[in-house]
Amino acid sequence: MSDPVRHLSPAAARMRLHRDHRRRGLRCLTIELRETEIDVLIGKGLLNAETRHDPGAVCEALYAHLEQTLRATRDAKQSRVME
Repeated sequence: MSDPVRHLSPAAARMRLHRDHRRRGLRCLTIELRETEIDVLIGKGLLNAETRHDPGAVCEALYAHLEQTLRATRDAKQSRVME
């Protein structure tokens, strides 16, 4: 006999997802970006000008910017420690 299928309420599913994100060290933030900051993402080649009004595309570009910036900072700190 198989186990019965367990259905979660929408609230329980959201809480499970929230707890999973917290365990993985993720935090959900809402931020406001200036048009000039979006222009910088375009200028760096991280965002296409045609997708500047697409929240998903802007979010991905911002993730890429943070990854590049934080990686450079982390690498600089590591090289100073090794000296």
